[in-house]
Amino acid sequence: MERYDQLYELYDTHDTDTVRALQNLVDLFPLVESPVALDRWKEINTELDERKAEIAEAFPEAGETFADLATRARQEQAFTGLDLYNKYGRSVNVFVLDVDETLRSTGSTDNEIPSDTLNLLTKFHEEGMPIVICTGQTLENVKGFAIQGLGSRIVHSGDLSIVYETGTGVFTPRHGAQTKQLLYERLDEGIRAVFDDVRARVLSDAPERLRHGCHLQGNEFNITMKPNFETGSDDAVAVIDEALVYELDLLGDALAALDEASGVDPQTVGDWARAYYADQDPEIRSVLERAGELPDADAADVSAEVAAVLDRIDVGYYEGDAAEIGSLELSKVVGVEAAFDVLGIEDPFAIVMGDSKSDLRVMRWVQEQDAGLAAAPEHASQSVLDHVEATDGLVFDEGHAGDILRTVYALNRFAADT
Repeated sequence: MERYDQLYELYDTHDTDTVRALQNLVDLFPLVESPVALDRWKEINTELDERKAEIAEAFPEAGETFADLATRARQEQAFTGLDLYNKYGRSVNVFVLDVDETLRSTGSTDNEIPSDTLNLLTKFHEEGMPIVICTGQTLENVKGFAIQGLGSRIVHSGDLSIVYETGTGVFTPRHGAQTKQLLYERLDEGIRAVFDDVRARVLSDAPERLRHGCHLQGNEFNITMKPNFETGSDDAVAVIDEALVYELDLLGDALAALDEASGVDPQTVGDWARAYYADQDPEIRSVLERAGELPDADAADVSAEVAAVLDRIDVGYYEGDAAEIGSLELSKVVGVEAAFDVLGIEDPFAIVMGDSKSDLRVMRWVQEQDAGLAAAPEHASQSVLDHVEATDGLVFDEGHAGDILRTVYALNRFAADT
């Protein structure tokens, strides 16, 4: 209990709010060629050093650790970090970070990663922390905002990897032949034929209202229909609901064409596809029910041959945002494993931050492997929140991913001090 008592003393007897404010000014002070600005920065830095020295002197056995904690972590973050260290006994050694609605949010950050979060990521990177960006976006989109936000130096440092399109590929600059891995090329020809069939017809065969209301995201492999309306709006919800039903029917047609010799009517296979995914995902069932498109067929009716293929194909529904067909063999978990391999992380203990079902798979994987922690924003999918609450309760306010990074900072300081 001695360390907990010391933490209480730190935050009760020292003005840590001012220390953090000074540290933020030092970190974020604009780099301008002005003698006045430089003099002011030096004054702030001097005051920060003096306050840190006071804290270090007050805690002779762990002064540097407590001074560092005061610069980055609020009281509740420091206590949570200590709880996590006592529970797991080790530090986080890699970040696995979703972007949309996790690091940034349309609702509170104007789709920009906050400067506080970027600054903390830069601080961790300077201390040698590898970063894996794990997203459903295309590689070009991710590279663009990563370079804009983190800077080209970090993106091309050799310690950052991008798992894109929910695990269809991995991009890790400065790693020679392993820099870009097209994981979808490992799939067998039968599965790739299904995706080729659906992709070839997804826009050309779509009803006019879908062609005008949706666009196809420029993926290398996944088939993702996005709304031409504001994400989450009533129009976006309606068109994505319709796109989901349409994609399920296209998938059924592709499966029927794959096994024409069976003589099964394509409409029957389409009903099987709807029934299969309705049984797998309550959200998909709700969409089909609202549209009056839930078939009479039951998941148990699906033939063994068709089920064997559907077991390998993922249909994702994101209300008002996207309807997607992907491969379960190319999940974010597979991408993260590939990224760890390239980065040389042999004994990972990751912080996985995300909001969707694809992120949940990574969270469950690290839990099963005793390889990390999970954190999620308060608006995450309910299944994600259930998992996070049931593990370490690392739920953060929308747009405040930096709060978790500060908690990890505290955890790692306690681990380093032991």
